[in-house]
Amino acid sequence: MQSPPRLMAGFRSCFGCRVLCLIAAFLTWALVSASQAATGTGTPCSEPIPDIYDRVSPAVVSITARSINPYEPMERVSRVAGSGVIFDASGLVLTNSHVVYGRQSAVVTLDDGTSVPAELVGTDPIFDLAVLRIPSRPSGPLPAATFGNSERVRVGEEVLAIGNPLGLEQTLTRGIVSAINRMLPNAALSLNEPLIQTDTPINPGNSGGPLVNRCGEIIAITTAIMPDAQNIGFAIPIDLVKAVLPSLVEHGRIIRPWLGVQGHLVGRPLQQLLRMPLTDGFLVEIVEPGSPAEAAGLRGGQLDLVVSGNAMLIGGDIITAINGHAVDSPLELAKAMGDLNVGATVRLTVFREGQTREVECVLPERPLLPGDIPGQRPSFAPQNTRIRVDTPRYSL
Repeated sequence: MQSPPRLMAGFRSCFGCRVLCLIAAFLTWALVSASQAATGTGTPCSEPIPDIYDRVSPAVVSITARSINPYEPMERVSRVAGSGVIFDASGLVLTNSHVVYGRQSAVVTLDDGTSVPAELVGTDPIFDLAVLRIPSRPSGPLPAATFGNSERVRVGEEVLAIGNPLGLEQTLTRGIVSAINRMLPNAALSLNEPLIQTDTPINPGNSGGPLVNRCGEIIAITTAIMPDAQNIGFAIPIDLVKAVLPSLVEHGRIIRPWLGVQGHLVGRPLQQLLRMPLTDGFLVEIVEPGSPAEAAGLRGGQLDLVVSGNAMLIGGDIITAINGHAVDSPLELAKAMGDLNVGATVRLTVFREGQTREVECVLPERPLLPGDIPGQRPSFAPQNTRIRVDTPRYSL
């Protein structure tokens, strides 16, 4: 039985409309997805840069901190200048710890030129983060910036830095994200401190200022530069900031457990190179004095060795498992350490001289160590020193 010609014509017309609608929908989805991928934030952002600056800069502040050293009669008073960003309209300001740590007083200058005293709420020299509180103003709530999402930041994404470089207030610079998950060179790092590398021009005075995406959202806080390079700067991802802000505001510090060891992860390439009785795990290079690791009898390395530009101490214990969880990769080590809390008893599986043994110790809160203090921890590589950042050294 044949269909009537008019019915067939109507069917073809309806089918053609549906195909065209599907094609149009697909093209729309593709364009939106491409726009979202270009921004790395999940939403298309094409706001002009001057408009972003006008919207974000009122929340960016200048910080001048002062310290007095009674043992320096000629230069008793020293001043440090930096930047910060208001993230809560009640008067909470985010900045770097090295700007305000150990200072007797701090003054915040708002975008309109008003200077107000600041109270230190919390600071963490390890992550180089600090929170200040400034008084609210009678005229209305303070301008506050918006936090973005650093997890979706992509290499090549355009970013902006707003701050006060060399005392030049409210300065905007532009660049791109050069790398992600970057470890600061030549520093013993906590497991949770991957940084964003950017070529956005950053200078002294920018410290603590925001790194902003094309949506006008803060994706990082600028923290360091390589002084002997051309536009190699680092910023703290905002997801890390958001994770630790509650502790900084509530407790004035970040509470973290302390084992007291520093070292590298041991893998197959190193085992094959050294041809020594090694196994996969965490190679203990340094056992920190007074630490739970020292009380438990862990041993550090004694032989200084340089492999492909990476200096390490070998001969120490190798931690192969934490509470039964194998630690043979950065991800597994991070998972194992992330499950530990202050006051908990940790069980370590230790490989020493070809034999395996079990060690237990109770984890206290990590104290402030000499290497944590600004000016004492090695943030940059010395001039004419080859930088190796592909094999990070961890501090647990």
